[in-house]
Amino acid sequence: MKRITTVVALVLSISFATLAFGAEGVKLATVDVNKVFFNSEAGKAVREQLAAKANKFDADKKAKEEELAKLKGELEKQTGGIFSDEAHKAKEQVFFQKKRELDRYLKAAEEEFEATKQELTGRSFEELVKLIQDYGKKNGYSIIFFRNDTMVYVDDKFDLTDEILKVYDNIKKK
Repeated sequence: MKRITTVVALVLSISFATLAFGAEGVKLATVDVNKVFFNSEAGKAVREQLAAKANKFDADKKAKEEELAKLKGELEKQTGGIFSDEAHKAKEQVFFQKKRELDRYLKAAEEEFEATKQELTGRSFEELVKLIQDYGKKNGYSIIFFRNDTMVYVDDKFDLTDEILKVYDNIKKK
């Protein structure tokens, strides 16, 4: 249903633009923003930052899990009755405390990672939208659509993705 609504909105937009500007005055285009983001140098930099953060998280997680496994191993060794109940309970408390710490760490790290991801990708998306708007104004476009899978067919001659990618990379280099 959402696709049908989007297609109807697209058709109506084009129809109104044609009426308002006349058929010859309408200049339409599409841009695949995801392609620009994933193929641009800025997009690659964002992905590298996120990968570095994820690798650090994985290393910290692995170290904490190894510590927890070591404590669990010690607990299992103590179960044989060699140690007193008090020593066993103390070790068990340490184990469960470390487990809770790991769980809290994992949750906090995941939330932090998602927040960072949203911030970095959101900032890049805003930059791209502004760039596309400026490009459209500068080059006399009436409407520039985001190219996505709700579009049944768009002739490639209306696609500005590669041009926007070049402009975006050039701006980011400066």
